[in-house]
Amino acid sequence: MRYLTAGESHGPQLTAIIEGVPSNLPISIEEINEQLARRQKGHGRGRRMQIEKDQVKILSGVRHGYTTGAPITLVVENNDWTHWQGIMSAEPVEEGTEEKRRVSRPRPGHADLNGAIKYHQRDMRNILERSSARETTVRVAVGAVARQLLAPFGIRIGGQVLQINEIVAKRQEVSLDELIARTEESPVRCLDKEAEPLMMAAIDKAKEDGDSLGGTVEVIVEGVPIGLGSHVQWDRKLDGRLAQAIMSIQAFKGVEIGIGFEASGLKGSQVHDEIIWNEETGYSRKTNRAGGLEGGMTTGMPVVVRGVMKPIPTLYKPLMSVDIDSREPFSASIERSDSCAVPAASVVAEAVVAWEIASAMCEKFPSDSLDDMAENVRQYRAYTEKF
Repeated sequence: MRYLTAGESHGPQLTAIIEGVPSNLPISIEEINEQLARRQKGHGRGRRMQIEKDQVKILSGVRHGYTTGAPITLVVENNDWTHWQGIMSAEPVEEGTEEKRRVSRPRPGHADLNGAIKYHQRDMRNILERSSARETTVRVAVGAVARQLLAPFGIRIGGQVLQINEIVAKRQEVSLDELIARTEESPVRCLDKEAEPLMMAAIDKAKEDGDSLGGTVEVIVEGVPIGLGSHVQWDRKLDGRLAQAIMSIQAFKGVEIGIGFEASGLKGSQVHDEIIWNEETGYSRKTNRAGGLEGGMTTGMPVVVRGVMKPIPTLYKPLMSVDIDSREPFSASIERSDSCAVPAASVVAEAVVAWEIASAMCEKFPSDSLDDMAENVRQYRAYTEKF
């Protein structure tokens, strides 16, 4: 499977085209919209979430509720487009007009300056509109399709926020069902009820100060069969692809799988997972420090991936920058922004992980239809249990 996205932050719509989804997969628009709504929640979100109530439209590849095997086109319209039609018009506009709304002051921490230099753009709006995290909207929609492809095989995904700024949640061992239910009720998608109000207070303080906060999110995938991914080439290693997916999310600066960086301070006997076997389930591990991946392949244990999101770089008390026209110092320009988007980023992380797991399933069990894929998965699972 593969997909491309298109669209700008303040353009008329965001679009994704997905290719390679097997036919006869039931697709629920309501489930896609549910994921889009999850992305818009969370303490610390800005005013745009009140303006944009994201809803998906499916323009191709699905008929009467089922995929046809043809490319799927997803569209999420920007409800704020009416205020930006002139500024973002595809038609030429005169210099000096209100519609030009040229940006010449790059914001520290954004793609503005680098992109302007790379693409020879003297108006940095041409960079910031596409590099905006608004693009994650349609990626969450794509991830929602991936979730629906994984569901018939018993593969389920949940996520949580582990840290916001200096507030670290206490680890809690709960079932995936409980994790999903409890994080959905939390304004910061956190299991720890003691950390939750502290996180919210830190976000409120940052907003009051014109500042922003980052944090750490975790994604857990259960029900994954043994052997997705491969050890034979670097670009087929599933842990590498998951790491790339997390790092592709706007503002993410770090990723780890399983115990990750903690392993650097431990001995081998404290890191590796002992292998066990029983007649009912076949092979598994006593522990899951590897995060469900060894040698670039899934082990059958839950896949556990964490990502670090930096504080959002748009600040209401902006940092200093340099105007590219005058080369004079200025306070960086402000685009509408959140004070903390870590809870929303948790949902985006779930989406990109769902896509990589679904893609790996389609590579391992290539099929034109869901029926064939289901039979292939059934036979393979029977084989692995008896190996």
